[in-house]
Amino acid sequence: MALRACGFIVFRRLASCVPADNIEYLLLQTSYGQHHWTPPKGHVDPGEDDLTTALRETKEEAGLGEEQLKVVDGFLQELRYEVRGKPKEVLYWLAELRDTGTAVTLSDEHQDYRWARLEEACTLAQYKDLQDTLRAASTHLQDKKQ
Repeated sequence: MALRACGFIVFRRLASCVPADNIEYLLLQTSYGQHHWTPPKGHVDPGEDDLTTALRETKEEAGLGEEQLKVVDGFLQELRYEVRGKPKEVLYWLAELRDTGTAVTLSDEHQDYRWARLEEACTLAQYKDLQDTLRAASTHLQDKKQ
């Protein structure tokens, strides 16, 4: 059985930029392993539903709770890959930070964070499936013209 994790691709809109380039995505750098960059996510606890996991993990890892996030309708991406030879699946929802000035507070699992525009976020993400997910989020936001 695959290990299951859930999280949010958190973004914020910058008021001072041209609308096409005003979105930044939150990536966290792990404090373990190869120090990879990823959106906030974590493992599903027994009896917990997926969206609750995503909200809990985003609060634990980035200090951003449900009250600071606005979940974007119609976006859910599933990634499947292997970690140390075992299958893993990750579900990502998309959420906008309500107040761009809200501080990110990292857990011990992460050593740094960065708000990055799409191309920089994809460079930091390194893995193609995560890059594709970030691009899908960008396309979804453009299509919705929120």
